[in-house]
Amino acid sequence: MKIITTLVISLSLFISNITIANTSSTVINADLPAYSKVYDDQRDPFKDATAALTLAQETNRQVLIEIGGNWCTWCHKMDNFLAKNPEVYKALHSQYVLLKINVSDNNENNDFMKSLPPVLGYPHMYVSTAQGKMILSKDTAELLDDNNYSKSQWLSFLTLWSVENSSVSAKATTKTNIQHSGE
Repeated sequence: MKIITTLVISLSLFISNITIANTSSTVINADLPAYSKVYDDQRDPFKDATAALTLAQETNRQVLIEIGGNWCTWCHKMDNFLAKNPEVYKALHSQYVLLKINVSDNNENNDFMKSLPPVLGYPHMYVSTAQGKMILSKDTAELLDDNNYSKSQWLSFLTLWSVENSSVSAKATTKTNIQHSGE
């Protein structure tokens, strides 16, 4: 009887942990626009990009464009990594508007994709300013450490390409250009 009671209690705790994990994931995602949550071959990437740029302008963030699909194993691994690393997840969504663009056999979104630099593999990311200026094309393999996504590499990447750091770089570049033109 003691074994059965222990099993029932253990099973109850396990189920409640799953429920809490699923609830917290839903709460985290609740405020995100649909284009930030899933790859959807029915969505219009141009409309979503316009909405993402508008939101980025209103909230002073960059746009992180993530190219992939539901078929993509590494896309799922990246989503799971973000869900399990709240510090990285918060840094991502506080500094960027995430725009997921689907590419699949059903819809390769060719018109949208031809406006971007070539994709090296999936998932692939681009960073754009809120004004739509593409500033980075990024192979996500660069965020791996020992075949897993790295928390420190993700945080460094997010910080490096944030609005704050991009603004500092742009000001330094402008100052340098002004100094050179005055010589």
